Amino acid sequence: MSDITGLEPLATFCGNCNCGCPQLFVDPSAPAERRVLLTDDFGQRIEMSAVQFASIVEEAKAGKLDGIATA
Repeated sequence: MSDITGLEPLATFCGNCNCGCPQLFVDPSAPAERRVLLTDDFGQRIEMSAVQFASIVEEAKAGKLDGIATA
């Protein structure tokens, strides 16, 4: 990701490598519908609302994403 100025880092998802790991940020100055950012190690980003992100967390806690980790 090119510019992370002003973003609050929440988590880094990394296996022990130097490849530029995916990261989760909050942008307090962004509109509510774009406040949560997920970046990947290819320089791309996904912007979503806190409500949308909460839905992902809920699905993960319910085990609906478990199959991805073993794919």
